[in-house]
Amino acid sequence: MSEEINHDRRYFLGAAAMTVAAAELGVIAPAGANPHARRKVVQASTRRSETAAANVTVVLVHGAWADGSSWARVITSLQSGGLKTLAAPIPLSSLSDDVAALERALERTDGPLVLVAHAYAGAVIGACTNERVRSLVFISALSPDEGETVADVFYRDKLSPEAPKLNPDSHGLLWMPDDRFSAAWCQHARPEQAALLAAIQRPIAVAAIQEKAPKPAWKTKPSWYLVAEEDRMINPATQLFLARRMGAQVRSEKVDHASPITAPERVIRMIHEAVAGSAVRQSSTQQHG
Repeated sequence: MSEEINHDRRYFLGAAAMTVAAAELGVIAPAGANPHARRKVVQASTRRSETAAANVTVVLVHGAWADGSSWARVITSLQSGGLKTLAAPIPLSSLSDDVAALERALERTDGPLVLVAHAYAGAVIGACTNERVRSLVFISALSPDEGETVADVFYRDKLSPEAPKLNPDSHGLLWMPDDRFSAAWCQHARPEQAALLAAIQRPIAVAAIQEKAPKPAWKTKPSWYLVAEEDRMINPATQLFLARRMGAQVRSEKVDHASPITAPERVIRMIHEAVAGSAVRQSSTQQHG
């Protein structure tokens, strides 16, 4: 029961943050104010929000069979909007190794953080204990609870017929078959783009998906979740279950598994929501501190 209350509270706080963010960004003005007064309130609030958001660093974490370049279109857009952005490289060798690699990347940053994860990396940002993290964004991501493994949640629901059966090689690494990569991982990509992604894929170690997760950060931090309705790697029903379990702000989109590459604008929109929510929470903390 207490867990359900916690989830409801986080959902309420996330919704409230977005409402306040809308006001801060000038979408909502105080009722009854004259146009001149509303303009002044909007301008002052927008300046405060922009100042707070300017201090946030967005850290993007790639999933299996990818690397930091999978965020290229997202990074370009965020940076053009003035947001500090960093892609954290992880070795995909074990959950512990990947969390440690993320923490090393965070050492290069200052101020508040918004962590964004794709697929497997949901487990990585969930296990991050850095106190500067303000919000978490999950892009069709796997988010095991304490004591669960990535494999546990990945196989929770029936997989798509397009998802290939993966067997480890002699080194304990899982590779995506080249002839199935496009149909399973990025069916909305252009053929030449899919061929390139298959050629530069990075394998994930079996150890990474079999290690039990620690208590996840999403139990205490505001979270956003993009459900990929046309995902052929992670069942959309699994994604929705995970999003609801963590009490996340949820958006469901008709995108494939590789949305940071094939539908970056949907991902960017959700990141901006999380950043706005972080800016409002930061501003509120400073005002009451």
